Amino acid sequence: MSYIIVFMTASNREEAVKIVRTLLEERLIACGNIIDPVSSFFWWKGKIENEKEALVIMKSHENLFKKLSERVRELHSYDVPEILALPIVDGSDSYLDWLKGCLEPVN
Repeated sequence: MSYIIVFMTASNREEAVKIVRTLLEERLIACGNIIDPVSSFFWWKGKIENEKEALVIMKSHENLFKKLSERVRELHSYDVPEILALPIVDGSDSYLDWLKGCLEPVN
């Protein structure tokens, strides 16, 4: 199957929308859901930080992940953006067919 869910956080909704629209236009993702705001707690430069961020959940194919993650790094404002991929282990045939049709041709 080889489809993936990619999680990314962005500094705000506007940045998330810009990245999602670009990835959609380049057919690196089939869909991006933005949840805004989320409260993120994390270690940064030796201390615990707390920030409001926008969480993005994207659907793609594992063969596109390298290009997708490179593109996110180019567009993102963070020094170390969160870009995590998890496998989709199963899904409805109609949804997976839709995913396939939305993504750039994958080899």
